[in-house]
Amino acid sequence: MTRTAPVRKPRARSQARIDSILDAARTLLAAEGVGSLSIYSVAERAEIPPSSVYHFFASVPSLLEALTADVHSAFRACLQAPIDHAALKDWRDLSRLVEQRMLAIYSEDAAARQLILAQHGLTEVTQADRQHDIELGALMHKLFDRHFELPKLPDDVDVFALAMELGDRVYARSVQQHGQITPRMAEEGMRVFDAYLGLYLPPYLHKRSTSA
Repeated sequence: MTRTAPVRKPRARSQARIDSILDAARTLLAAEGVGSLSIYSVAERAEIPPSSVYHFFASVPSLLEALTADVHSAFRACLQAPIDHAALKDWRDLSRLVEQRMLAIYSEDAAARQLILAQHGLTEVTQADRQHDIELGALMHKLFDRHFELPKLPDDVDVFALAMELGDRVYARSVQQHGQITPRMAEEGMRVFDAYLGLYLPPYLHKRSTSA
């Protein structure tokens, strides 16, 4: 009996089209900012009909929410990347490493700076960013706990998420003033991050013998 070649699944075709749309939106966002983004400009850039964009994204905010999720997936990956446990002397070494990885994403991805650090006034995007920050904060909490014995932290405050948001406020000011995160403001953002964590983490935390 002759076997026929498997038919490509519609889901794969749809995902390829979504990826094409997001790539086009990311390129436009990096070059021109949020204000100039439209369904029609994205369709033109992706070389597809506007109806195809509308099929997946009903509005510009929904498209930007998807891009925000994409940016945060890169942040999650940097938290999940391997860390040399033996090289950590105290928790600030870990915090500095995490912030440097996130700063590298901001430095390399203009769309990330536009979405998270620029003033665009889009409530949907801001809310999506905050929700992702909560998820990232939980991952960061687990990361720190894997390498150090943490004290009990409050249940009613997302300490690590808030530390990230405070650091981002400093980076945002730099982007608004200079169009980028300058080395000086990058250092200030990391200091703010450490200073807030230092309200809950003592100067010395016992380091685990091996990462959990």
